[in-house]
Amino acid sequence: MSFKKHNRQYDLVVFGATGYTGALTAEHITTHLPSNLKWAVAGRSEAKLQNLVAECKKLNPNRVQPECNHVEIEVCDLNATELDALAKRTFILITTVGPYCQYGEHAFRACAENGTHYFDATGEVPWVAKMIAKYEDAAKANAAMMFPQNGLESAVPDLITWSLVKIIREKLSAKTGDVTLSIHKLSATPSGGTLATVFSLFDHFTLGEVRNAFRPYALSPVPNPRSVPSRETLVTKLLGVRTIPQLGTLTTSVAGTTDTSIIQRSWGLHESLPSRQKESYGPNFSFAEFYRARNWFHGIVVHFSIALLGILMATPLRGVARKFVTQPGQGPDEEGRSKEEMEQRGIAIPDAEPRLDQIATSRAWFHGSMYCLTGILLSEAALTILEDDVDLPGGIFTASCLGQQFIDRLDKAGLKMETKLIPR
Repeated sequence: MSFKKHNRQYDLVVFGATGYTGALTAEHITTHLPSNLKWAVAGRSEAKLQNLVAECKKLNPNRVQPECNHVEIEVCDLNATELDALAKRTFILITTVGPYCQYGEHAFRACAENGTHYFDATGEVPWVAKMIAKYEDAAKANAAMMFPQNGLESAVPDLITWSLVKIIREKLSAKTGDVTLSIHKLSATPSGGTLATVFSLFDHFTLGEVRNAFRPYALSPVPNPRSVPSRETLVTKLLGVRTIPQLGTLTTSVAGTTDTSIIQRSWGLHESLPSRQKESYGPNFSFAEFYRARNWFHGIVVHFSIALLGILMATPLRGVARKFVTQPGQGPDEEGRSKEEMEQRGIAIPDAEPRLDQIATSRAWFHGSMYCLTGILLSEAALTILEDDVDLPGGIFTASCLGQQFIDRLDKAGLKMETKLIPR
């Protein structure tokens, strides 16, 4: 399939390509994206970029690389001037330079103002809220399609939710009510960059700003006029544990509030975008994410551990703790990455009267590094923009706005998803 025509030097640039996630993204592009891709790796160190290109060539020595199509090197610093120039030269920019609240704004602004399509792998909801407020009008005016949080956080749960809503709409002719997602299995070691992001959040945002960013539907482009009753009982609020028949014993998910914010934005986008209104989730939609616990005791321990971590991050003690964790640029080696795996499961209840006798279930799984998975999500999303008619204007979107064509690409790349109806 041919790429969209454009007047830029590159189809795609990976900025931050010598970092841990950036290098894995470049490796996936090298081994899986079409060989006629005009692309470049970008970063501050030319020597490191040259080493990365040499390693990528070893991964796929038989790749067809005529002179005009081989991977280029772009030396680019983190300042506004150089990123503005880089954004003008590429159709799509993937940036893996984090923490985004510290280093990400210049790239985001440059893409919004220059009509450059954009992807990142942040999980920093307060930063995303700030970028929406500052740059969505520019993205719309310049036809830039921008997709923050398109990595493991929060693309996978967003796509699961979209697929659940889709099967209920198509098979049961109904809208969707409650969606519950379980991080059923997650065997992974965080990189230094991920840990740096966690520790830096309260260096850049006040407690009030963080709280406001995580308010229900705070990222949605339209308000949700209906207040769906909370599913929490006094026991679940206190201990964090509940049992759901199709999912088992569940407890607090460390990514739950982050993913919920993006999925609530997806709800608003599918409500308000003319090209997506036929896919709207429905007025009584709600979403909750949890983590699969071995038993109630394990669930209680996880719940209180996450609560204590949150308290630690909001105090000066985080400065002491960050000295004892993996540093930026570091992460699991190849052997460690090969042992990682992830599985997420979701269920959705149709919003229909009289009550229907079926519900929707979905399962997504991946064997391999979670940072490789993030590279896959970023690369395949960019390829979707390059090859497919996604029917989107300029603006700030979520992974679910790329729809089934994105899910199909991910399936071929190793992220499997199965969605079906089962008896209630």
